[in-house]
Amino acid sequence: MIIRQVTAGDLPANALADLLVDVVDGGASVGFLRGLTHPVAATWWWNLEPAVEDGTLLLWVAEVDGRVVGTVQLRLATLPNSRHRAELAKLLVHRSARGRGIGKELMRTAEEAAHDERVTLLLLDTETGSPAEGLYTSLGWTTLGVIPDYALSPDGVLSPTTFLYKALDE
Repeated sequence: MIIRQVTAGDLPANALADLLVDVVDGGASVGFLRGLTHPVAATWWWNLEPAVEDGTLLLWVAEVDGRVVGTVQLRLATLPNSRHRAELAKLLVHRSARGRGIGKELMRTAEEAAHDERVTLLLLDTETGSPAEGLYTSLGWTTLGVIPDYALSPDGVLSPTTFLYKALDE
């Protein structure tokens, strides 16, 4: 497995669209509903290109045998009073590649980059009770709280969302 940071010039939007469609079809609550099409997913990824270009969004992909099987994003805060924090987002691992530690390695990569960017506080949210929630807590993330009916599941059902944070060493 290779984890590499993506630049705006090499954004693999089509491969990332395949990944996004797979995880949504598998029931992951990542902001999209079942029936997500490849063109819509690819457009969503292409729309991230300006933020990748200007450095406010750091994006990595995990590849196995040249195929994108995972991704994670670090969304850096841009306001003067919040540059010490960032949001970890869109940790996605293809269903065929789960159970190999790819999610953990992507998380470690994003956390190390956050440290390098002088970020001292990371935030994220995930569907309450999801396998991702267990992964985050196993990696030292602290539950901040749960908001009921915060987001729709891929099937369109209101579901609770757990918010977590992690303080990084300066």
